[in-house]
Amino acid sequence: MQFIDQARITVRGGRGGDGIAAFRREKYVPAGGPSGGDGGNGGPVVLEADSNLQTLLDFKYKRLFAADDGRRGGPNKCTGASGRDLVIKVPCGTEVRHLSTGILLGDLIEPGSRLTVAFGGRGGLGNAHYLSNRNRAPEKFTEGRDGEEWPLQLELKLLAEVGIIGLPNAGKSTLIAVLSAARPKIADYPFTTLVPNLGVVRRPSGDGTVFADIPGLIAGAAQGAGLGHDFLRHIERTRLLIHLVDAGADDPVGDLRVVEKELEAYGHGLVDRPRVLVLNKQELVQDEDLPAVKAELEAESGRSVLCISAAMGANLDLLLENVWRELGI
Repeated sequence: MQFIDQARITVRGGRGGDGIAAFRREKYVPAGGPSGGDGGNGGPVVLEADSNLQTLLDFKYKRLFAADDGRRGGPNKCTGASGRDLVIKVPCGTEVRHLSTGILLGDLIEPGSRLTVAFGGRGGLGNAHYLSNRNRAPEKFTEGRDGEEWPLQLELKLLAEVGIIGLPNAGKSTLIAVLSAARPKIADYPFTTLVPNLGVVRRPSGDGTVFADIPGLIAGAAQGAGLGHDFLRHIERTRLLIHLVDAGADDPVGDLRVVEKELEAYGHGLVDRPRVLVLNKQELVQDEDLPAVKAELEAESGRSVLCISAAMGANLDLLLENVWRELGI
């Protein structure tokens, strides 16, 4: 399935039905008077969070969503039927903004939560409303009003408790693959992963915790370079970050600085988010050199560093123990 995390759509509420001008014409009922009914209200457009959806792909090809119009009124003061609600399913974690102003209209996080984004127009009034002592046979009626129409920006921010970050080829996809049932594409070249991957890792209690592999962080990511600007938003909701550093890189400390700088530049409190600093691919470093690399990273970050090998499965239990402890599990 193609992963789409942004979409622009237009929503339009249904138009209200027209009122009508009608009079009672029954045998033995002289001067029956006006009996024109009101038009029905137009249907609203409602967004609903659905836990079964993971992408905004449905909005790539269809951009206009219009609710049903209300029906016109009938004789004998019958009110026309109102338009049905148009319910649009979106993934949990979808932010809804007005496209022109950027104003946040709602954030659909919980499954089943709803947000009305366009109200339908009010139905018109029939001539029965205009009966008065001065006008015993009014022929006046009103038309229904148009529904609201708004351009919207939808942004999907994945709901994951733990985000895995690092430079390309740091081993993020390999780590989420060995910890969970996720099966991302893995290869030995940068930018193998082009979309975020989600995986569920079992806690000691048996419950599941969602991990997200966030691709595309390079120098300048917060300003739009590479893929990072598109995917940094997906770690805004995480409670904990696992920062992977490639032990086999030419300059592991420099790699650490690049990612830390991008977190600070992006803002949204990411630089203050709790993090577990992990030196991955320890098998690529000589045993006698590994303590020196670890010490340099600890001196630079001020955090303790955990050495693992995702590919070899080394120290992964210790990594998860640290994660559960940070999450308070």
